[in-house]
Amino acid sequence: MDQLEISDALQAMESDPFLVTESAYRANTLLWPDNLISFVDCHLAYLKSHPTTNPSHYLSNLRLMLRKS
Repeated sequence: MDQLEISDALQAMESDPFLVTESAYRANTLLWPDNLISFVDCHLAYLKSHPTTNPSHYLSNLRLMLRKS
């Protein structure tokens, strides 16, 4: 998967009402002035920092972990 496909999948997950996709807190106010990083940016940053992670498997597992019960 390329970055555009991953970003599209994450945006689709973010708009899915059956998934919990809240923004995350970050202490670095230089990068995130309101101290919040979006769901999409958070997971894109993770995948960029872990290049050996299979994006398809990561997204599949993420969907399972974020599903509302």
